[in-house]
Amino acid sequence: MLKLDFHPSGRHFLQIPGPSPVPDRILRAMSLPTIDHRGPEFGALGRELLEKTKQVFKTEHPVVVYPASGTGAWEAALANTMSPGDRVLMFETGHFATLWHKMALRLDLTPEFIGLPGYEGWRQGVQAEMIKERLKDDPEHEIKAVCVVHNETSTGVTSDIAAVRRAIDEANHPALLIVDTISGLASADYRHDEWGVDVTVSGSQKGLMLPPGISFNALSPKAIEVSKQAKLPKSFWAWDEILEANQNGYWPYTPSTNLLYGLNEALDMLLDEGMPQVLARHQRWAAGVRAAVEAWGLEIQCQDPALYSPVLTGVVMPEGVDADAVRKIIYERFDLSLGMGLGKAKGKMFRIGHLGDCNDLTLIATLGGCEAGMKMAGVSLRGSGVLAALDYFAANPLQSASDQAAR
Repeated sequence: MLKLDFHPSGRHFLQIPGPSPVPDRILRAMSLPTIDHRGPEFGALGRELLEKTKQVFKTEHPVVVYPASGTGAWEAALANTMSPGDRVLMFETGHFATLWHKMALRLDLTPEFIGLPGYEGWRQGVQAEMIKERLKDDPEHEIKAVCVVHNETSTGVTSDIAAVRRAIDEANHPALLIVDTISGLASADYRHDEWGVDVTVSGSQKGLMLPPGISFNALSPKAIEVSKQAKLPKSFWAWDEILEANQNGYWPYTPSTNLLYGLNEALDMLLDEGMPQVLARHQRWAAGVRAAVEAWGLEIQCQDPALYSPVLTGVVMPEGVDADAVRKIIYERFDLSLGMGLGKAKGKMFRIGHLGDCNDLTLIATLGGCEAGMKMAGVSLRGSGVLAALDYFAANPLQSASDQAAR
């Protein structure tokens, strides 16, 4: 019989940038008995969690919740707003932007994929000026949507979505803005309404600290209106039936009942702590990990400090060192899982996740495993990243919400 919990002692360190560790409090909520998804108790649960979900997306408009992965929410965003053959402008920032582009092709759309060239292009964020110039060259408004990734999980780059909105507006173009924040939500600052996003795509297994299996489309009124004329085939993904059923807290089909228990608990945890505090601790953890990488004398995958991700940090290995071989040593010797390099970054770097159910000691231990594993692999390090992170965390304690309010 396959044993999934095979770790001999202590907890496995899951430090990939998602799925992230699930807190015991959420696991307990998910273990409650399954109830009738057409009954009154479930309707009350649905109405409550749908309202709380809006607060995390920072929107006053509907958020559609699917029993699916983030890939499903990608498809839902396109299927509800596009018609066969529609032109879509997509920006290449990494592996997940590339997969979304591949999906658009398979959905019979006409995606145009722009970006900076080669592997080095995956070390930068979305170039809003390139989007603006391309839209200005579309006087007939054939481009129906601009699709960008907010926090590119494969690279550790968090792009400026407000700048993309400005680019669309300055080009006087009516294209929808569709944004993937699957790994950014509840870890990196995100503002659906304020940034003028039409459809926001996200998932449960990152900053929301849930298992995979729930995904989201946050909608603007414009997106809802456009969906009424969209011709791509859809049934399971269709917004209209879901929005109607959601008015009373229900879904038009069987939702992932126990995962929704967990979602409701996760939302309580985030909102009770306060989203400003949640975002501040992610920024602090990221800065501590980057201090370690700098002390090691290694490069960070993201080359623009203004776009460093608070969710993960990509660590680039020296020339000639196979990052996957290093990860293998770290996993086998220290029971520590790190994210691998994907696509153009395969073998060049590994990714340290610092999101969700985490704390300073979690990251100190993670950095210790990385440091020891790299030394075992023969990687030459300039100094101790563990000590650098310890110093950073000691010198920069996270203020409590009450401390911040008193200032």
